[in-house]
Amino acid sequence: MAEETKARIESELEVKAYIQDLKFALNNGAQIDFQAKRVVDDKRDEKYTNQYTVNKLFPDENPVDALRRELLTLSVEDYMQTVKDIRFPKRSEMREFGKVYNGTEDVYIKIRVELLGQYGNTTTFVMSFHFAEKAFTPEMFPYKKK
Repeated sequence: MAEETKARIESELEVKAYIQDLKFALNNGAQIDFQAKRVVDDKRDEKYTNQYTVNKLFPDENPVDALRRELLTLSVEDYMQTVKDIRFPKRSEMREFGKVYNGTEDVYIKIRVELLGQYGNTTTFVMSFHFAEKAFTPEMFPYKKK
């Protein structure tokens, strides 16, 4: 699997710098592009879709506001891996994170932060924010404190 997605583990320092940049962008007007409906969801159990997960976890909130808040809570301990976008190889890499909600619900998060336009408008693309199809294991998190 790692071969086709070109996954790699960044150093802890690189991940911390990425999260710092993400938080700076989010706190300074970055747009959030949330893919609520995705083509891949057509063949997926609804429980594992972005739309379902966000509606279930944040029922009375604007999804973009909820995601902005949740992305601001990411830490190096939530980091899983970095992957190359095989569909759009010229675009920046995506980072995968995992967080547990309500004590038991594993949520898989995949994001990309890009500067768009000549004025450097930052956009955070949230490709995935859905319940994990496979339960998280400690080995999936290289910087999780034991």
